[in-house]
Formats: sequence, C-alpha cells, structure tokens
Amino acid sequence: MRFTARCAVWLAGLVVVAAQSRAPFPGTLDQYPAIDYRGAAVSDVVTGLQRDLTSGSASLAFDGPQGYLRALLARLNVPVESQVLLFSKTGIQHPFTTPENPRALYFNDRVIVGYIPGAPLIELASHDPRQGVIFQTLKQDAGKPEFVRSDRCLSCHLSANSLSVPGILVRSMSTAPDGRPMPQDGSFVIDHRSRFDQRWAGWYVSGAAASVQHLGRSIGPGLDLSAYPLPTSDIAALLVFDHQGHAVNLLTRLGWETRYAAAEGRLDFTTGDLGDILKEAVDYFLFTGETPMASPVQGESAFAKSFSATGPRDHQGRSLRELDLRTRLFRYRCSYMIYSPAFDALPPEARAAMLARLREAITDRATIEILDDTKAGWRS
Repeated sequence: MRFTARCAVWLAGLVVVAAQSRAPFPGTLDQYPAIDYRGAAVSDVVTGLQRDLTSGSASLAFDGPQGYLRALLARLNVPVESQVLLFSKTGIQHPFTTPENPRALYFNDRVIVGYIPGAPLIELASHDPRQGVIFQTLKQDAGKPEFVRSDRCLSCHLSANSLSVPGILVRSMSTAPDGRPMPQDGSFVIDHRSRFDQRWAGWYVSGAAASVQHLGRSIGPGLDLSAYPLPTSDIAALLVFDHQGHAVNLLTRLGWETRYAAAEGRLDFTTGDLGDILKEAVDYFLFTGETPMASPVQGESAFAKSFSATGPRDHQGRSLRELDLRTRLFRYRCSYMIYSPAFDALPPEARAAMLARLREAITDRATIEILDDTKAGWRS
C-alpha cells in the first residue's frame, strides 16, 4: 500500500517520488513491539556521549560565544569543514534563524549538529543503527552539559518524505525576505537525483561555478559570519549532505520493514514492501538516476579533502569516499554509506539480501576491487 497524501505544510502540492511516499507502519512507533522507537534501548553516538559525561569519563568545554559547539564537534568526530548554512525559518529554533543569522549544520555519517549564534540550544540528530534518527538538544550554558531527547522534531521528521521513519529531511524551500518559508512559491525534498535548478532554496552556497544553476543564495560581502567557525557553506558539503540524508532513511526503513515482516512471518525480499524498499535502497546506493553536473564545482573549504581522507582504502589507495565534482558527485559507483553502522546493523537477512543485489548489479571493476578489500562480508 502506498501513502499518497502530501504533507501540505511544506510540499505545496508538488509531486514526491515514489521512494519518498511509503505507507506508515501499523499502529504507533511505541505500540508495535518490533519497532518501539521511544522505548527501546539506543546506541547512537550522542546517547553514548551522555553516558560518558554522566560517568565522568568525558567532558565538554564551554568556550566563548560558540559555547559547546567546538568541543562537541571534536568529541563526535564531526569535521568543522562540513559546515553548511541555511536561513529558512525551519526547525525548532526558527525565531533565531534569519538571513543575517543562518543556522549552521555540521555532519558525519552518524550525526548532524545544528548551531545558531545566540540561540539557547544546540540541536542534534543522531542516527541509531537500529531505531533511526534520535533528536536531542543541549543547552548552551556553562552548567553541567546534558542532552535531552525531544520529539518536537518528529512533527516534520516523521512523514512520508522521510519514508515514514524518524529521519533526515533535506528541503529546498522558497522564503520571504526575512527567511519565513513560502511553500506555495516552491518546495522540494532533495537528494542526489534532484535537478540542480530545484536545489538549495533557503540555503547559502559557496564554491559553485557561475554555470551551476541553483536556488541557493551566494555569501555576499555584507554577511557577517564571524560568529561561525568558518565563513563558508561549501557546495561539496551540500552535495554530500543531499546524498546522505535519503540513504539514512532508506536503511532505517529497510531495517524496520524487515523486523515488521519477520514478526508477521512473511520475510520475503522478492515481492511486496520488502522487495520494493530493497530495490529502492540498492538503486540509490548505486546512484541510479543521479543528476549529472553540467560543469565542475569547487568547494571553498577543506571539506572535500577531509571527507575523502576518512574512508577505508583498498590496496591501490582507492576509496568510495573519493569525490569527483566534475560530472558527478563520487568517483566510484557505490555509496560510502555501505560502511555506516546503519548498514552493518541491518537485520542479517536484509543485509545479506542487499549485499547480494549489489554484487549482481555492480559491474565496474574498480568499485568491486575496492569493496573486496574494504567491506567485511562483501563476498560471503
């Protein structure tokens, strides 16, 4: 069964691709035993950091106007170079977000950290390998740091456009001059398949060639970014962020569908919802339907270098995290999210089925050799 109603607040009647319009699960997130989103134990990195803070084995320094931001990024291994800036008034602290005071996002493959200068909270979206995205906040004061889980974000981050699981949304949203969302003037849910002329409304973009047509706003000399670690909103980071968000949601949905089907005694990856979501995930990991770049792009921070340096490499020094940025996002044709905890924590049946489909579909010799050397269980 497909869920065909749109989220009227911010989709404005626009068509959403089939992979972003899946049916919700029976019951609620709490009632269904195979899911139990709010009650089950979680192992996301922010929850792990809270345990370390409570035990005294870790600490966070509160440092100047940016508060906990730099210490938090360092503790969570989130590169500051991943900074991207959006000025649309979305999110739980939207009154503090303006075109003059944009919200900064920093990310790796496990967590997103949101920071707004002058706002009382740092926002975190941390992906639990089993349960999906866990939303938490941290008060920006010099007292004892404590992360608080919040469901307020689920009003947007649990919808057909996150595949009906608690997930990541990357939106391109028309705004009024003060940053207020104007969905009636255009709104898109974005991933690597999206046309460039539909991307990044409500975002700042730095490093894009003049020939790259998009809806983002350039960082002009009149914008004071001294309150941020960097004065950039790197297009290379935005492109990776576009890809990663939907990949996270696909892995969560595949895991949930598998657990639900197993509990119902109908574990079959060749048909029905399980077959559909498995195909969608495999296609997405292979960049099927990726929108090609009409011209090369060049980031304005060290993001591309730092991002590529963190991935495992084969015996020839090649990595799935190598960016292309000339005609496409990545050099090799399999997503680096195959190394993520979310992939490895899939139910064994789902992980085996996805690996089998990937082995059948990948024909590029270099990609196969990289996976042979770097991905445990790739051949089994």
